Amino acid sequence: KERARNASSVETDDWIVLQEGETEFSGYDSLSSETHILRYRKVKQKNSEFYQIVLSKTPFYAEMGGQTGDSGVLISDSERINIFDTKKENSLSVHLVAKLPENLSAKFIAEVDAEKRKAAECNHTATHLLHAALRKILGTHVEQKGSYVSADVLRFDFSHFQKPDSQELREVEKLVNRSIRENLPLCEYRNLPINEAKAMGAMALFGEKYGNSVRVVKFGESVELCGGTHVAHTGNIGSFRIISEGSVAAGIRRIEAVTAENCEKHLYIQQDIMLEIRDMFNNVPNITQTLQKFFAENQELKKTIDDFKKEKLAQMKTELARQIKNIRNINLLVLNMNIHTEIIKDIAFQFRGEYTEKFVFAAGNIEKNKPNITLMLSDDMVKNGYDAAKIIRSAAKHIQGGGGGQPHFASAGGKNPDGLIAAIDEIRNVFTM
Repeated sequence: KERARNASSVETDDWIVLQEGETEFSGYDSLSSETHILRYRKVKQKNSEFYQIVLSKTPFYAEMGGQTGDSGVLISDSERINIFDTKKENSLSVHLVAKLPENLSAKFIAEVDAEKRKAAECNHTATHLLHAALRKILGTHVEQKGSYVSADVLRFDFSHFQKPDSQELREVEKLVNRSIRENLPLCEYRNLPINEAKAMGAMALFGEKYGNSVRVVKFGESVELCGGTHVAHTGNIGSFRIISEGSVAAGIRRIEAVTAENCEKHLYIQQDIMLEIRDMFNNVPNITQTLQKFFAENQELKKTIDDFKKEKLAQMKTELARQIKNIRNINLLVLNMNIHTEIIKDIAFQFRGEYTEKFVFAAGNIEKNKPNITLMLSDDMVKNGYDAAKIIRSAAKHIQGGGGGQPHFASAGGKNPDGLIAAIDEIRNVFTM
């Protein structure tokens, strides 16, 4: 959504052409290239300005196929210009910079941030291994429906008719890690006729359009049409861990996972959580058994407290029943008490169950320094034209608040505790005057 909002507010100047030519992509084989600038233009987006640069030769991968664009530097003899992102626009690779080089005609070295690229490659290759593992564990009906690959995380959307259980996800994770330990080499086929690629069993990515010549990426049993960058061997990934799985649409599931260094970070976070939990229980040897005992005791305590509450509520209700007054042939109970709103609501419904005719329950209370009012009517009072929601909305003005509900039950909250007595008096007057 944020990208869509940003795109709608973009203003771009015309391209300023320095040299004619097309960009040569060298990023599959190298992370740096000698180059020069072919064209550039200024871009305004919201309150910021930056520039788009097109190079004659670039190792920078432009965002495409779910993989985020590279960042890095553009180096000349006199300066270094940071490239903070690389995008694909109308088949054109554009490099985003905050400022232009002083000498636009200079020769440059375009150099990719190697660490960030490597992390993205680990995640991208892992999506291929994940796809193959899902098809093996869940079934060949599984198809990729989208992906997002950055240096930090990978997201993989796939078709499946139900939520995979924890054991299935564990088997998928184990299968991916097995492929990583096998250190499978990258088998790459560039400019392969599309018919030959399909004959190899290459799987196309969801939503991608392919020409007559394609690139095929193969790691063991995983064979896919792909234009992204990948590790040379699966062993470079190090490790793979699923961190979440859920539904994103009908019949579409999403897995989020981490690899390599981010997988280590995730593991350390989990270990730290376990250490904190152990410290809370004085480093007991069997933390699972201790937690089970703790939760069982907690449930027992909650039951005891609930029983105590019910007993106190019954006592309170008996005492309050003595305060019911019969005015104009109406059983009226008006309270101003500093007890929890939920308790007042519970009492109101209990009284309503016992007093089925000509009964009015009105209460005011202050909870966390905020005033609240509650009104309950028996069904015959509603039939006689009284509406709890309308009455409470009027009374709520005294406490600088608002409320509503149904004709038989309504409540309101406000921010002026000093007006609570006036609010309750107004409600009382409706039925006594």
